[in-house]
Amino acid sequence: MKLQLLYFLIIFLGCLSCEDVIEVDVPTSQPKLVIDASINWYKGTSGNEQFIKLSLTAPYFDEEIPPANNAQVFITDENNNIFNFIEGGESGIYLNSTFNPVINAEYQLTIIYKGETYTGTETLLAVPEFEYIEQDLEGGITGEDTEIKAYFIDPIDQENYYFFEYTPSIPVVKTLDTFKDEFVNGNLIFGYYVQEDLNPNDSVIIRNYGVSKRFYEFMYILLQQTGDNAGGPFGTQPATVRGNCVNTSNSNNYPLGYFRLSEVSEVTYTIIE
Repeated sequence: MKLQLLYFLIIFLGCLSCEDVIEVDVPTSQPKLVIDASINWYKGTSGNEQFIKLSLTAPYFDEEIPPANNAQVFITDENNNIFNFIEGGESGIYLNSTFNPVINAEYQLTIIYKGETYTGTETLLAVPEFEYIEQDLEGGITGEDTEIKAYFIDPIDQENYYFFEYTPSIPVVKTLDTFKDEFVNGNLIFGYYVQEDLNPNDSVIIRNYGVSKRFYEFMYILLQQTGDNAGGPFGTQPATVRGNCVNTSNSNNYPLGYFRLSEVSEVTYTIIE
C-alpha cells in the first residue's frame, strides 16, 4: 500500500510540474497602406529634395515592416504642376528632386497602389524662426534634469499650430510634442524639452514645424495613445487615429498615416556648464 501511495504521489507531483506551451492566436487582417508623406521645407534651403515613405501594416510580433513597392506617387500643386516621386530600388521610399514649396499653397498627394487610388490634400504652412535658447541644469520635477526652452514669436491675428521634435545626441528616444497658440497668440513663447541624462557638451536638435489644425489634432491623439500612460501595446485604444488620406477606389480599405507639408525651423543646441 505504501508503495502504491508513493507511486501515485510521484505521478501527481509530476503532473503539477508540467508546463504546457500555449500558442497565442493573434488575429490578423489584410495589410493596409501606411503613408508617411512629410514634406519638410527647412529654412534656408530650396526644399526641392523630398521623399515619401510607403509601407504596409504587419502582425504585431513581426520584426520587419514590409515596404509598399511599385506604387505610382505624385503631388500636384495649385497650378497643376506635377511632381513625380520615384521609388529607390525596392525600399518603399519614393524620391523627388524638383519639388517647389510655396507657403500657404495647397497641394494634393496621389498614390496609385495595387489598382486603388489614395489621395490627400494639405496646405504648406510657415513657422517662425527661433529667437534664442535657454537652459537650466536644475530643471524638471526633480530639480536634477536638464531643461531647455526654445523661444520664438508667434504671429499675431491668426491661429497657429506647431509640432516639435527634439533629437538628443545621447542614445535615448527622441521626443515629439504639439502646441497651439490659443491663449498666447502673438506672444513670445517657447518649445519645452527636459531630459535627465543630458550633460554639458551633449547636444539636442530642436525642430519646429508649422502644421495645420487637423494635423495638430491627429498627432495630439496619436501621442496620447502611445504615451507612458497609454496602457502599453495591448491597452484599449480610445479612438481610431485616421489621417487625411482616403482611398477613393474603396473607402473600406482606408490607409493609415498622414500627408503633411511644413516649413521647418531647426537649431542644434549644445549643453553648457
